Amino acid sequence: MNMASKTKKATFDKQKQFDAIASQFETVQILNEEGEVVNEAAMPEISDEQLKELMSRMVYTRILDQRSISLNRQGRLGFYAPTAGQEASQIASQFALEKEDFILPGYRDVPQMIWHGLPLYQAFLFSRGHFHGNQIPEGVNVISPQIIIGAQYIQAAGVALGMKKRNAQSVAITYTGDGGASQGDFYEGINFAGAFKAPAIFIVQNNRFAISTPVEKQSAAQTIAQKAVAAGIPGIQVDGMDPLAVYAAVKDARNRAINGEGPTLIETLTYRYGPHTMAGDDPTRYRTEDLDNEWERKDPLVRFRKYLEKKGIWNEEEENKVIEQAKDDIKEAIKRADEQPKQKVTDLISNMFEELPNNLREQMEIYKEKESK
Repeated sequence: MNMASKTKKATFDKQKQFDAIASQFETVQILNEEGEVVNEAAMPEISDEQLKELMSRMVYTRILDQRSISLNRQGRLGFYAPTAGQEASQIASQFALEKEDFILPGYRDVPQMIWHGLPLYQAFLFSRGHFHGNQIPEGVNVISPQIIIGAQYIQAAGVALGMKKRNAQSVAITYTGDGGASQGDFYEGINFAGAFKAPAIFIVQNNRFAISTPVEKQSAAQTIAQKAVAAGIPGIQVDGMDPLAVYAAVKDARNRAINGEGPTLIETLTYRYGPHTMAGDDPTRYRTEDLDNEWERKDPLVRFRKYLEKKGIWNEEEENKVIEQAKDDIKEAIKRADEQPKQKVTDLISNMFEELPNNLREQMEIYKEKESK
């Protein structure tokens, strides 16, 4: 066999190895697009009341997204990253947690923080850049949304290791997008947590585009879930438009973690219906109408609604109650955010250090005098 033939055969063999690895990460789905159970064996233990509560939270979050976009356009919110389309990935994953678990979110993951206990008005203040939006109430186990892409993976590994050292029956869960899985912090976080068997859950919400960059250009790997292999931890890919599949995957990962079996990487295949953020992104420049239509047919709310209606535990009246409650809550929360004292330069300086260095102490005195006039 000549050198060219050997090289070709080696390349072919390597490709077979890659394909074999990728085949281990087939997408887990429980509900199809018509709300039908297609994988009874994977069905989690969940009561009808829990199903209704999960649906309520997803509907509420869709309304919150719609209103937040409107508030942003009115100039009443600052930075905002739309969430419509990702409700199953976000809300069902949080629903599988316990109060003592710790969420380390990315900037699109504000809904999980709210359902974990962050007051809605503080979420609005975070969007405005007001310091009180980052003053997390006692007993609410979240940190402020991370703006640096992937940095929360490093933090989650550290928080999880701390939990292990305290023998706490809790986990740290963190989120990033498909673009975040290309960051060095992503690899360092899953590797560190894997080496120390820290009780962490790493979620990659693969919504197919990191701003305008398609996932196919992020990595040559066929799945993001298979990146877990290099860290020596389990990886799973789930239908991120299927709330039951997401809930089951996170519930199982949490059980493994608190039983001392270490972290899990979960890739949720999902889609954001809006722009990356409200800061000028135009998804029509990089997404086709056909692709949008394809994923709209997979809408997590439509799918879950069909399933619950077939079970006879959800109807239009129930949904309208949730919608009206969401509207009322949002109206009250934005009013409370508006009533918060305006942020001053002295607030920024005083919140920066426990003990101010000399240069900031001097600036503090200058601005105190200015603000008193």
